Amino acid sequence: MPHAPLILWFRRDLRLADHPMLTQALALGRPVVPVFVLDPETESIGAAGKWRLGLAVAAFAKSLAALGARLILRRGKAAEVLAQLVAETGAAGVFWSRSYDPATRARDEAVKAWLKGQGLLARSVPGFLLHEPWDVTTGQGGFYRVYTPYWKAVRGRAVPHVLPAPKALPAPAIWPQSEILDDWQLGAAMDRGAAVVLSHQRVGEAAAMARLDAFLDSKVARYKERRDFLAEEATSGLSESLTYGEISPRQIWHAGWRAMEEGSAGAEHFLKELVWREFAWHLLHHTPHIAQTSWRPEWDSFAWRSDNPDAEYWRRGITGEPVVDAAMRQLYVTGTMHNRARMIVASYLTKHLLTHWKVGLDWFAQTLTDWDPASNAMGWQWVAGSGPDAAPYFRIFNPATQAKTYDPESAFRSRYVAELTRQPGKSALDFFAAVPRSWRLDPKRPYPEPLVALDIGRTRALDAFQQRKT
Repeated sequence: MPHAPLILWFRRDLRLADHPMLTQALALGRPVVPVFVLDPETESIGAAGKWRLGLAVAAFAKSLAALGARLILRRGKAAEVLAQLVAETGAAGVFWSRSYDPATRARDEAVKAWLKGQGLLARSVPGFLLHEPWDVTTGQGGFYRVYTPYWKAVRGRAVPHVLPAPKALPAPAIWPQSEILDDWQLGAAMDRGAAVVLSHQRVGEAAAMARLDAFLDSKVARYKERRDFLAEEATSGLSESLTYGEISPRQIWHAGWRAMEEGSAGAEHFLKELVWREFAWHLLHHTPHIAQTSWRPEWDSFAWRSDNPDAEYWRRGITGEPVVDAAMRQLYVTGTMHNRARMIVASYLTKHLLTHWKVGLDWFAQTLTDWDPASNAMGWQWVAGSGPDAAPYFRIFNPATQAKTYDPESAFRSRYVAELTRQPGKSALDFFAAVPRSWRLDPKRPYPEPLVALDIGRTRALDAFQQRKT
């Protein structure tokens, strides 16, 4: 049927520009039916990520409406939902952007098998990464296990040009029925925290591009030297936009490369951070166990503490270590956390509190609006010492030293920890408005004593490391 429509299955690729799947589908000249499926794999996303995904879906639906199209919403197992839509629309097939984590790969393979069994088009298109994980190989034909060689391998590698956004989408003769986004209640688990975090989100494709432009105009030159300072807005803030595909890595790469060629001092380091995300997905594809178990098997026997009362104090931002607490509160207020702060809090949990990195990984998965399964897993294991890193376990971040270096005027700590200042500002007080009432936190209470002295915590961590070796 030459006029049978194509179903465009959107997932974490909620944009119009530089969209290889969309471009390839439109090139066939058929009507298209954009679809978003709330399947079990998507429902399993943590509270903050699922809420932010709902915002992204709503924004993308408006972008499609401006082109005279619709975003059809359905809930259920992807294979069953897509089969029903094929039956309703007489579709010739389904296109989607490729994903790489174990759960979604298994889902996609099942969908592809069913479509091909029906004699229908089934096309998964790259677009989530700069390079497919299997395309970047070592001289021996294997995958990279260390970041620096990976960066050297891809730095000069060609990246396809950015594709233009379509000006119109050909509509089907009859649109299938759509569910209502609000009925899904994607933000239910956020409770009262949603109202606080909302003001810190920059949702949609236009916002992502504006953020990139602003960063390249005014921040990238000093990116390398200022990006670690906790109180400064010296980074691009594009992690959440990348998470939901509101901007493509190719758009960022080419814009950053132009800035580098024009002599911007921090542009190459910015590109390295983008490739750090690539490397995380490279590892997740080749070693999927990194998401759940130690990347280095010898760490499976390490005597981590499972979840414990100290970890709960960590989650609530009341460890008595100001920079740790400020970072954990920033997470609850904004939905994100400064990257340097992520390393500090991860080291504190896994080293000073000897708590399993997966406890922290799971908490970040619940609370980050820019949650990315690959980056989250690699980041936690990199800090814990069980992951892909040449540095040994005894790299222990001292929170006090880190604060002195990267928050020298205590601006970050004062911004988020109300108990440290006589007149706390909005961000500090917003924390208490966002957290569950059951925590019974009060900004008027005295600031807590440290859970552990930093020198004692370090010594304890090093002793545990020595016992593991013996």
